[in-house]
Amino acid sequence: MKCGILTILFSSIYTLACGQQAYFVDGFHGGIYGHYPVEWKTKYMTDLLSAHPEWRMCLEIEPETWDTVAVRTPADYERFRSMAAGKRVEFTNPAYAQPYLYNISGESMIRQFAYGMKSIRRHFPEVEFATYSVEEPCFTSSLPQILAQFGFKYAVLKNPNTCWGGYTAPYGGELVNWIGPDGSSILTVPRYACEELEKNSVWQTTAWGNEANYIKACVGHGIAHPVGMTFQDAGWRRGPWLGVGDSIKRNSIYVTWREYFENISNGKTGDDYRLSQEDVRVSLMWGSQVLQRIARQVRRSENRLAMAEKMGVIAHLSNGYRYSQDNLDEAWRTLMLAQHHDSWIVPYNRLRRQRTWADEIHKWTTSTNVLCDELITGAANSFSVGEARGNGLYLRVYNTLGVPRREMVSATLPGGFTHAGLNVTDATGKKLETLVTTIDNKPALLFEADVPALGYATYFVKPDHKAAKKNEPKTGGKHDGLVLENGMYRIVVDPLKGGVIKSLVAKKEGHREFADAGSEYALGELRGFFYDEGVFHSSTETAAEVVVVQENRFEKSVRIQGHIASHPFTQTITIREGQRKIDFDLTINWKHNVGIGAYRQADAYNNNRRAFYNGRFKLNVLFPVNLESPALYKDAPFDVCRSELEHTHFNTWDSIKHNIILHWVDLAEGNDKHGLALLSDHTTSYSYGDGYPLGLTVQFSGNGLWGRDYSINAPTNIRFAIIPHRKEWDASGVHNENLRWNEPLVCSFLPHATLENVSLIDVAGSGYEISAAYLCDDDIIVRLFNADGDNAPQTIKFGTPLSKVEEIDLNGNTVAGIHTTSTKAGTELELKMPRFGLKTLKLTK
Repeated sequence: MKCGILTILFSSIYTLACGQQAYFVDGFHGGIYGHYPVEWKTKYMTDLLSAHPEWRMCLEIEPETWDTVAVRTPADYERFRSMAAGKRVEFTNPAYAQPYLYNISGESMIRQFAYGMKSIRRHFPEVEFATYSVEEPCFTSSLPQILAQFGFKYAVLKNPNTCWGGYTAPYGGELVNWIGPDGSSILTVPRYACEELEKNSVWQTTAWGNEANYIKACVGHGIAHPVGMTFQDAGWRRGPWLGVGDSIKRNSIYVTWREYFENISNGKTGDDYRLSQEDVRVSLMWGSQVLQRIARQVRRSENRLAMAEKMGVIAHLSNGYRYSQDNLDEAWRTLMLAQHHDSWIVPYNRLRRQRTWADEIHKWTTSTNVLCDELITGAANSFSVGEARGNGLYLRVYNTLGVPRREMVSATLPGGFTHAGLNVTDATGKKLETLVTTIDNKPALLFEADVPALGYATYFVKPDHKAAKKNEPKTGGKHDGLVLENGMYRIVVDPLKGGVIKSLVAKKEGHREFADAGSEYALGELRGFFYDEGVFHSSTETAAEVVVVQENRFEKSVRIQGHIASHPFTQTITIREGQRKIDFDLTINWKHNVGIGAYRQADAYNNNRRAFYNGRFKLNVLFPVNLESPALYKDAPFDVCRSELEHTHFNTWDSIKHNIILHWVDLAEGNDKHGLALLSDHTTSYSYGDGYPLGLTVQFSGNGLWGRDYSINAPTNIRFAIIPHRKEWDASGVHNENLRWNEPLVCSFLPHATLENVSLIDVAGSGYEISAAYLCDDDIIVRLFNADGDNAPQTIKFGTPLSKVEEIDLNGNTVAGIHTTSTKAGTELELKMPRFGLKTLKLTK
């Protein structure tokens, strides 16, 4: 008893001395896939709440966890449900699989919240989602808009006790208005400007435990109500984090975040914080084979799901087709699990049945892709009605983007349809220029398709024995130089220097030379530090063999076979008539594991300095370009960030810089001159600055997070593309080019069809993207994102009559009715939103 009185007295003296009361947010983080011991955890949490009425609990638990808890420990589940209905428990991150967010598509982010909130509400119908708070750095710049549209009121930019993968930049005091790129605002507790990274730690800030130095710093910074936080691992049994009763550290008061915002803080501020994506200072094992494979698998599934949903809408609006909602939900479920933060930061950790996260992600994304392919095939086959004509077939080409497209398509010919010459006519009866060639050892039809926005074009294909025969590949052997040329580009490849590009002339951009002849590096060069040898190796060190793969009026491609540090690589470069992208497909066939990075390290577990941070030492493909003092832009979920970094190079955990390429980065001169965009087929890192050209990370091999050896155990394969252009990213349409790359035109042969061209949703000229279009009961949901347009009203065209259009929020609640105008083609409406803004429409036929 005396000890308790002394503790209270000491705490009171401490509070008086500091002048402020300290607060603390405690809780649990994890789930059935991460860490949640089902047999005891739910009872443990309810027992803590019962035993310690002064304690509060915030929860960041995977929503799917409650399905298992309800079945395996039903009594504990019911007891917890009753306690969770009170004000002492707050659900702070309902995302389905707790993704990092910055590494996935914007639409994936929305679905993570939508599916997660729906799942939690099945178990806790009265739950209110007021505050977004996380234990890991699950942040991205566009969150204010997303959270606001889901009904959240508050956000927290702290993750003090699990910063292994990074942290946010320090800024401000007690509260800020976090302003998103579209202008949306949400009241936020930031990582205070005085909240330092913990000394002798590589995973904490000073807010992790309300230590004296943290409270003192807050007092000195004028913070009236200092608050710390830790969400404990759900597998732990250490009780309330700061103690209980008379033994609570620093006399801190436990609060939920909602309680803190509404009852403790001032509840408002005049400090507007425009968080840049570069303020999200995060780093993962970029370039390691396991993470590279995961990132590629997730990107492919994201793209297929976006296309599958929109193909379903095209078919539904055209012929009433409906896909299986259960199958679509399952496709999203397995993709969302593959986006779990643990799958990206601890891919080698084992889950159930002794399979690793990496193993599960391959299974999950494969399942998603199979379901998407079935949906796309079903939607395409639903059009097989109408007339049959002679000995030909109909070819329907579908466009899942909201803008018309004129692009080269490659349609694999069906079995028995292998004529060297084909006659192809469009819906007007016009005969098209075509070519039959071989792609991946299969006969394929090449031609330029002209496809309306979110719709399709139909062609009739029949044999034509008089047509020109297919072009066979030509072998080039070794050359002093080889020219790859069409109406867009003239590219000179140098086999003597490993197949690098020594000249790149963009004919449509004033015949501008983009290769920087004055650089010590070469365009397309592979370069990295092989630390066991202690040297940088380059693909320019040995000559390469260059083979012509395709050389016809539509497509030109060469295959470069070279070596990097004795390991063979193959790179295919492809250009297509009328297309701005120059495509690269790179494969490195490693003979054995080899160390690549800054140095060999054996103590990366808790060492501030880590060999895997500095991207210059990883194997990169380099892009030295002939541009004068260009600015660098990079996309993020529902955002584009102009980089303010002098360079991307860093070596230590306490100096992390944002060097992430989500979909693309762009170098652009000022004054509307020239630029070059780099597209990646997966989320990874890039290097740039301080005399170093733009480099895309290809390979790291060595000691990494938690001391794990991230070795090379298979070939490396990635795809990327470059786009030389005029002006900056928005004026040059970089975002739209990336969409075209990620959502290619879909070709389907049909025995019966109507020879017609149809557009169902057209946003051309608006700068808008159709982020999603999907069925919802009897209605259709269309989400629009202003990717590079202005704030002026824009006309959206629908190729079908609509009885009603409403704007809804992300919860599905009506925001406003939208006036529509009937037209001969269908329906039109006018819409206005700021750049990087989102609007979701509900269409009723």
